[in-house]
Amino acid sequence: MKSKLEDILKNARGLFQEADTEASLNDLKVRFLGKKGELTNVMKGMRDLSAEERPLIGKIVNDIKNEMEELFDARREDIHHASLDRKLREEKIDVTLPGRRSPRGSKHPITLVTEEINEIFSTLGFGVVEGPEIENDYHNFEALNIPKNHPARDMQDTFYVSDDIVLRTHTSPVQIRTMLQHKPPLKVIAPGTVYRRDSDLTHSPMFHQVEGLLVDYKVTFGDLKGTLQAFLNRFFGKKIGVRFRPSFFPFTEPSAEVDIQCVICSGKGCRVCKDTGWLEILGCGMVDPEVFKAVDYDPEVFSGYAFGVGLERLCMLKNGISDLRLFFENDIRFLKQFTN
Repeated sequence: MKSKLEDILKNARGLFQEADTEASLNDLKVRFLGKKGELTNVMKGMRDLSAEERPLIGKIVNDIKNEMEELFDARREDIHHASLDRKLREEKIDVTLPGRRSPRGSKHPITLVTEEINEIFSTLGFGVVEGPEIENDYHNFEALNIPKNHPARDMQDTFYVSDDIVLRTHTSPVQIRTMLQHKPPLKVIAPGTVYRRDSDLTHSPMFHQVEGLLVDYKVTFGDLKGTLQAFLNRFFGKKIGVRFRPSFFPFTEPSAEVDIQCVICSGKGCRVCKDTGWLEILGCGMVDPEVFKAVDYDPEVFSGYAFGVGLERLCMLKNGISDLRLFFENDIRFLKQFTN
């Protein structure tokens, strides 16, 4: 048995040294040291040995097994280094080739429109203010001259969190909070997300508004018209026709709807403007004295105007977008058309 073990070791030494791949080396390890390997098969015959021979042969077997494992580890290290050296010789990198650019995202079109509007009104002297999207009934309705059971509440299609807590239906509550914190004169816009129970091609349950407020001495409707005309000219990049139609809002009196000359057909009449040549764009008016009373402003001393516009509508008109839902679908083909 001793001579058989020596022959196995001699054979293993030669074969391990000749192995040139890790796969062939692993096959040899299984051949000699595996559960059904040559060394294991010899060890099965140890039960036939005498008590005196068994420990001697057992020591020889352990020595051979240890040497084979050392041979395996050494040869595997040699093969690994040889493979690495070969790759370094054969594989080349052309460092003059241009690198692959990582794709760049762009801001969402609503974000771009919001930033543009903020910039325009900043040049007109307006500050930008924000407020919570989850509002209480007082700030969202009552302080804006919309008491409980007022029919104007039906116009809002409100999401109620509880009897007194709502998802804000406009950003006008931000104006109330700002007036409660600051005394006149005041000149701010309030952009943000608002919520109403409505959904179709031109309406979404979640959308974006920007509302403006100016309070000072002797503010007139003419000031409001001049501000809106200047804003619309800047936003659409040209002198644009504007008309004011009488309307009703609980928090302004008098109130008006503002139409602009259709930016698609330049007022000639098309499908977008329903052949009228005009497009409704925003609502506005002089701040109702009841709103001033709610924030402890003296309506005999101060006057002001307010306006509100949907950002999605402005973005659709400026970029020729026909379906509001495109803003919320996260389609890369649509979004990548807008660059910062």
